Formats: sequence, structure tokens, C-alpha cells
Amino acid sequence: MADSEKSLGGNIWKLSPCDERMAEAVAQRYRLPPLVARVLNVRGVSIDDVPGFMDPRLQNLLPDPFCLKDMEKAALRIAEAVVKKQKVAVIGDYDVDGATSSSVLRLFLESVGIEPVIHIPDREEGYGPSCRAIDEFSALGIDLVITVDCGTTAFDTFEYAATKDMDVIVLDHHEAEVRLPKAYAVVNPKRLDDDSVDYLKYMAAVGVVFVTVVAVNRELRRQNFYNEQKPEPQLMQWLDLVALGTVCDVVPLKGLNRAFVRQGLKVMSRRGNPGLKSLIDKANITEAPNAFHLGYVLGPRINACGRVGDAALGNRLLCTKDEFQAQLLAEKLGEFNEQRKDIENYVLLKAIEMLEGTPQTYPVAFVAGDDWHQGVIGIVAGKLKERYNLPAFVMSIEADEVKGSARSIPQVDLGALIIAAKEQGLITKGGGHTMAAGFSLNQDKIDAFHDFVGRYVSEKIGGEAIVPVLDVDGVLDVGGATVEMAESLERLEPFGSGNAEPKLMLRSVRINKPSVIGSGHVRCFLSSNMGGSLKAIAFRVADNDIGNAMLNSRGDVYDVVGVLRRDNWQGRNSVQFIIEDIMRV
Repeated sequence: MADSEKSLGGNIWKLSPCDERMAEAVAQRYRLPPLVARVLNVRGVSIDDVPGFMDPRLQNLLPDPFCLKDMEKAALRIAEAVVKKQKVAVIGDYDVDGATSSSVLRLFLESVGIEPVIHIPDREEGYGPSCRAIDEFSALGIDLVITVDCGTTAFDTFEYAATKDMDVIVLDHHEAEVRLPKAYAVVNPKRLDDDSVDYLKYMAAVGVVFVTVVAVNRELRRQNFYNEQKPEPQLMQWLDLVALGTVCDVVPLKGLNRAFVRQGLKVMSRRGNPGLKSLIDKANITEAPNAFHLGYVLGPRINACGRVGDAALGNRLLCTKDEFQAQLLAEKLGEFNEQRKDIENYVLLKAIEMLEGTPQTYPVAFVAGDDWHQGVIGIVAGKLKERYNLPAFVMSIEADEVKGSARSIPQVDLGALIIAAKEQGLITKGGGHTMAAGFSLNQDKIDAFHDFVGRYVSEKIGGEAIVPVLDVDGVLDVGGATVEMAESLERLEPFGSGNAEPKLMLRSVRINKPSVIGSGHVRCFLSSNMGGSLKAIAFRVADNDIGNAMLNSRGDVYDVVGVLRRDNWQGRNSVQFIIEDIMRV
């Protein structure tokens, strides 16, 4: 494929580099199809690591929890609270990682006799711990506050908490600064002074919480806390929540994260959590859930309550033991999700009108609106980033301050950008990861922040327009797109960040019997001169160049890129190719 030639989707295709001799050795040793062996090599999996990648196990990947900085202090203090029956409060974030993190900790504490106070701030209160929450805890006589998925940069709030005679433990995974907040313990694998196993730095907050629960459980066992009247809880029962938070926070599915998701999906398929069971049923998922369902079906429903509804509903759903209550909560989350879609569409259209109606000074999508619901600005930022292949900053102008969310491209580290902006006094607070961040600022600083962001991004990406690159993992014939091949590719799951579903190219195919179905999807059959016919579909393309070419194809020959999946709808056992891009030959 020519590196300079653009597809109808506006991409340049590149076949991912592969050590073909090593891939052949992998195929021979493990009796794998050459295509699967090639994907493993492209993913950087060495020949000796193949079994661990394809069958990740917690027993092999879960390290000694005490290798994390401050973990021993945290575990001892939480165990002390359990043994002495002290009052504990938990502060979580309002996204899926926050909901699952607070739920895993809550369910564990309840299993050992502690009924924690759960505080999930709404978006008006803002991200992370607040002085208002500390005052509420003080009035309740709370002895120990544990923050999950937040707290690493809550300097002022924890200074205030210190005056209230309560200990604070931070369980987080966000980027850390050189200084740490005044807390009893800060467990965060991204602490600059944490030299634990590298792959622990990939964990979502729910992973950090689960490792902490393992450490506390070990300490309680050491203290002979458990007996016939107080049996030791089965920690693995909460891996379904760990898997959900890990996938939805889009952390790399490497190392321990792969084991969390692989084992968590097995737990989820047993339908032991009433809230997840109801959520799955309301979403009409009739097969065993996979990582796609977690990230694109279940996760958005839980996120919706933090975006446009009651932020605490996610935690309540995931922790309830009442089947009827679970059904009611799942129904409510579904309603919030529909509201979220309507609001999101409105803000997205307004943002596009702004960007495409005005010449842009910098290579960045930077927009703000005073009637934009702050609950959807993160989703809109993600969609603008995908549309323009540029970093996107979307802001909601509120009465007291401006709330913003950003999504990035690989060339621009948002975590570093936000820290730099904060150091220059352009934003009042903020934090995040390499690819996503949240922030707040005063309205009179918007223009200055825009200039700072624009210059920062320009330095990182240069002056040339960035053309999106579509990395292709391998080439497949139509005749080779079989159920057996799809099953072999499934052995590489879970797919997600750091282990994308393999993108395959079908060379020189013809598009037969194209038709529009649903909301602008194009269905067809693909055939080649080598023989065979393959059912295919391209989603939401009817009004763009890809859809127009497919619908007007009259024997033209195309190269097609997409993913191969099994099709089990209504008991079928066949395959379908999901088309992502096409190029005329």
C-alpha cells in the first residue's frame, strides 16, 4: 500500500512492521494461524510471552501489593479501622472508574463489617474531594477518609482535613506532581518516587483499589480477624467491577490489566452482581459480555448518571443486593443515557459550527459555550478530536467558573500540558492522563489559555496538517475470513487501549448488493477473483465518501480495511466484516 495515498476515509494506510521470521516461529511453536502470529508480533509479544498474553492469569501477574509506595501504611490503617469499627467515608469520581472503584471498596468494607459513607460529588461540586465534603464528614464523626480515582492533587482540601482530626488515604492513578498532598498515605503507581513494577502504572483507579483490598485482606488475615462467624470474603467476586472500570477508563490492556479484564468478564458472565445483571438485561445484551459491551454499551449508561443525572446512582446500582431496586436503577440510568445523547448532539453541532465557521489560528479544536451542559463536554471533545485529528478542548462557561475537558492525539501529552498551564496560573485546577484531561479556569483567562494551548500544540506537532494513519495488522483473503479464523483472533482478547482489535485488509474486492439499513449503515457482500463471498457492514457512512462509493459501486475494485467478527445473531454461526475504510484500486 502506498504511504502517500489517501483512502476515501481520509486516512493513510500503513501495514504495521513485523519480524516475519519471528512470527513464523510463533505460529509453528504454538500452532497458530500465521495471521494471528503476525498480530502478536506487531503487538510486541515475544515468543516466550505468548502463553501469558493469550491466557493472562492473576496468580502470575498480581504482584506483592506492598511493592507500591505507601501501600503498607494504607493497608495497616484501613485494617485498623475495620478491627476498631471506626467510621469510614469514601470519596469517588463521577465516571465509571470512580463508580467501580468506590463500589469495590464499599463492598469489601461491608463484607468485613464496616458501613462506609459514600460521597460521589456532582459536577456542580466539582471533581475530587472538597472542603464541603470534609465538613459533612466531620459532622458525622468520620475517623478515616479514603479517596478513590481522585485526591493526588487535592492539596488545599487535605490541608483543611488535617484541621478536622481525620486521617486521609488516597487511592488514585492520575498524574502526580513532585509534591504530594498532606495525607496519611498516597497510593498511586504514578507517584514520581514509586519504582514498583512498570505495568502497575497502567492500572485504572479500580485496579489500584482492588490491589489495596488484597493488601488489607492479607493484613486482616494476619491479625486473625476472620473466623467461622466472620468468614473471609471471596475477593474474586468483584473482578467484574474491576474489568468494567479498567475498560471504560481506556487504560492500556497490558500486563495485570489484561488479567483483570479476562477474569472479570468470566465473573460477569455468571451474573452474580444484581446491578450489572439488570444493566446488561436493560441493554439487551444476550451473549456473554465482552470488552466492547463494557466500553460502548454498559459504561455509557453508568457515565450518564454522572453527566446529566444523580452522580451517586452508579455506585448504588453496583452495590445493591436487591433485584427489584437494581431493575429500577438500571431503568433510570437508561433514561439518563437517552437524555445525555440529546444534549451531546446539541453541543457537538454548536461546536462544529464555531470551528468551521471561523478561521482557526492554531492546530487545535478550542471551543466554549455558556449553555453547554458540562456533563457532555468530555464526549464532545472526544468526537471533535476524532473529526479533526487534533487535540480538542471543550468548555462550559458557568456563573462562577469555566469547566473544561480535553482529548488528545499521540503527539501531545495532555497531562504535561495541564500541569504547565496550572504552573503559569492560567487554570485554577486540572489533571488527567496523556490522552484525556479535565480542568477549570476563570472566564477572563480563556483567551490566554487558548494562546498557551495553541503554542504548546504547535510546538509538538509542527506546522504541517496531520493526516490520520490507519495501522493495518495484516492482510486476509475473502476466502480465509472464516469462523475458525474469527475464533483464532478472539484468543487475543480482551481488545481495547494498547491491544486494539486487529485491523485487517482485504485486497482487491468487489462490493455486491449494497443497501442502506438502520441509521445510515451500509450493508453489502464482498467478493474477490480468488473466490468466496463475505457479509460486511459499514456503520454510519451513508452520507460520506465511503458510503457513496459503496452504494454506487458498479464492479469497481477496492481494498477494504476493517475487523472480522463472528456473527451469532439468532443462533447463527457465521462471520461478518466490519468495514472501517476503503480505497479504490
